[in-house]
Amino acid sequence: MAAKSSAPRAPRPAYRCADCGWTTAKWVGRCGECQAWGTVEEVAAPSGPRTAPARAVRRAAQPIAEVDAKEASAAPTGVDELDRVLGGGVVPGAVVLMAGEPGVGKSTLLLEVAARTATTGKTVLYVTGEETAAQVRLRAERIGALRPRLFLAAENDLAAVLAHVETVSPDLLVVDSVQTVASAAVEGAAGGVTQVREVAASVIATAKERGMATLLVGHVTKDGSVAGPRVLEHLVDVVCTFEGDRHSRLRMVRAVKNRYGPTDEVGCFDLSEGGITGLVDPSELFFSRTTTPVPGTCAAVALEGRRPLVLEVQALVAPAAGGSPKTRSTGLDASRVALAVAVLQARAGLLRTPSDVFTATVGGVRTTEPGVDLALAVALAGACFDSALPPGTVAIGEVGLSGDVRAVPGTERRLAEAARVGMQRAVVPHGALGVQPPGATPPWGSMRVLEVDDVRSCVLQLFAAHDGDPGRGHRPP
Repeated sequence: MAAKSSAPRAPRPAYRCADCGWTTAKWVGRCGECQAWGTVEEVAAPSGPRTAPARAVRRAAQPIAEVDAKEASAAPTGVDELDRVLGGGVVPGAVVLMAGEPGVGKSTLLLEVAARTATTGKTVLYVTGEETAAQVRLRAERIGALRPRLFLAAENDLAAVLAHVETVSPDLLVVDSVQTVASAAVEGAAGGVTQVREVAASVIATAKERGMATLLVGHVTKDGSVAGPRVLEHLVDVVCTFEGDRHSRLRMVRAVKNRYGPTDEVGCFDLSEGGITGLVDPSELFFSRTTTPVPGTCAAVALEGRRPLVLEVQALVAPAAGGSPKTRSTGLDASRVALAVAVLQARAGLLRTPSDVFTATVGGVRTTEPGVDLALAVALAGACFDSALPPGTVAIGEVGLSGDVRAVPGTERRLAEAARVGMQRAVVPHGALGVQPPGATPPWGSMRVLEVDDVRSCVLQLFAAHDGDPGRGHRPP
């Protein structure tokens, strides 16, 4: 009998999901972990031993109480709104992933951060893989970000990027973007699963070893999630999303993951020709101060993280064109708009005839916060009656399917912000304010507060002087 051949068998190809990193030995059309279609791609099979030999450690393990916590102190970036989101600034050795749609202003914001950090005497290295050095220089000149300690390199090769880090020894590294950098040591095109994993792991290892703060720019997919393997979000320390409508100047930064600070903060920015600046009082962009009351409008206070934002909700109700009603929304959650319309139909007797419903927010702000439900319902009722609320009226509360109005967190903080911007009357759920101490001045000052139990009673009290139009079905029963 012939002896069996002892030649090593060729490694079997492996396949990995580009979204979550799930692996399988054969190709499938749908990921078995995240159930996404068309995300399973072939990757190179691992070679060599699966376990690494032991080697000398850089620093011996020590009791946790003896670890110096000062090494993890956050350093301010110079951009207050970004520091608010990050929890005070960037921690040395931390890796921050800034994700957002193309053209939203990620590169402009990080170039501003790099310039302000270089102003403090620190060395900053800005690596661009999407533009030439001359193009970045022109943008830096336009926003006033030319600094002697800000170094610029246009590279797409990982080895060249690490060589620049060794030469410059920066305190802050900015890579724009991680999907455009590739390593010659692994197979695949830039932006693929294997490349993104290798580039991110190498940059993170360098940042931890040198105590170098790192900001990575990441692309997003059509559904708004970070492009590339999901493991990228697990490797970095902070994940921030940069949101904004390219037709509006407003930009908002939220922390989705933060190992060093809160994840319930939001930073607001104003993007203009002169660069990007933080908005200390963003409510001025979200609320239109008209002297003449307009039907179908109502002010609301959304709580984004710990920051209350006063915004204006607008509604328009018109007879359905062709007998088929439709609902369109801009800046508001479409499901919450549909809920408000259904509750007004079933509980308040409004919108009984086929009508087209259009809702929007002012200033390009987007919110899915339940505390805006009552303002949306009031705006829709005003549009039905073609009647305007008195100037300076704000509504705060969540609307349930039974038509009841429920309290939302931070009601007192919302009322205080509404009073600060000049609101004179507020509509809130009954019992939302609790028991106020006798003789004490509430945070909302002299603003009148009207407490309601449900949507129907709220509509009756706010629009009691309106006769209604039974023919259109816009009169509460």
